[in-house]
Amino acid sequence: MSVAGLKKQFHKATQRVSEKVGGAEGTKLDVDFTEMEKRVDVTARAVLDIMTKTTEYLQPNPATRAKMSMINSMSRMRGQEKGPGYTQTETILGEAMQRFGRELGEDSNFGVALIDAGEAMRELSEVKDALDMEVKQNFIDPLQNLHEKDLKEIQHHLKKMEGRRLDFDYKKKRQSKVTDDELKQALEKFDDSKEIAEQSMFNLLESDIEQVSQLAALVHAQVEYHTRAAEILTQLSSKIDERIRDSSNKPRKEYMPKPRTSLDFSISENHNGGMHGARSPGARSPGEPGQTCYPISVLISSLFSMTSFHLH
Repeated sequence: MSVAGLKKQFHKATQRVSEKVGGAEGTKLDVDFTEMEKRVDVTARAVLDIMTKTTEYLQPNPATRAKMSMINSMSRMRGQEKGPGYTQTETILGEAMQRFGRELGEDSNFGVALIDAGEAMRELSEVKDALDMEVKQNFIDPLQNLHEKDLKEIQHHLKKMEGRRLDFDYKKKRQSKVTDDELKQALEKFDDSKEIAEQSMFNLLESDIEQVSQLAALVHAQVEYHTRAAEILTQLSSKIDERIRDSSNKPRKEYMPKPRTSLDFSISENHNGGMHGARSPGARSPGEPGQTCYPISVLISSLFSMTSFHLH
């Protein structure tokens, strides 16, 4: 900050202290002006808070809001007005439903129902995109413009007026050391600033029907969204109910168990303490007619003799 700027701030601070400590009452603003100033202050706080909470209403997820804000900023820099540019949660859910529905196939009631539900979710995401764009263009953007231009300009005028009021009161208290022309000039500057600030606040408050129109745009967008969403979900509900009725009217298939594999856990008494393993259906147990049983020692001796013969 420059030396001149520091001197100006110090001068204003001195004026404020003088006004508080000096005992003399400062110039009072009229009741109408004070009331307008209060209403403008409430309007400014309302605009900022409602903009923030409207964005939260459209996208409750903080990460999505940050992404949406970044995309909107880039679009404004490029002079573009694009859609939301992010994936709605309805789209993510719909894609999952359709993917698993295709995997289950057309023979599955659940699979076909998932495909129908996934398509409905996709349509809902498009309706939500339309809501986001409508609310942003016709509600959030006008409020943002009001906050960044009109309200900021009013605050500038009020701040300038307050500085000139303090300057006038300071010179009025030091009237013996200030010329009449200086005092008169300070009063004129204060009156000019007060009139400009008053006019700007009056114009804002008298044109508040514009904010009512913007609020109406928000409500209309919500009505359109919920109407379309209700239509999509009603159609989906009818499809699912019809599939349930059709499935209920069809005869249920009876489960026919297939032949089981039998197991033989009988234990043979031999020197190895071995156990006979599983056998297929139709296989005969040792001792059944037409089957010769050999002790395991005989089988091992035979295998050893055959191996010795091949080696020679």
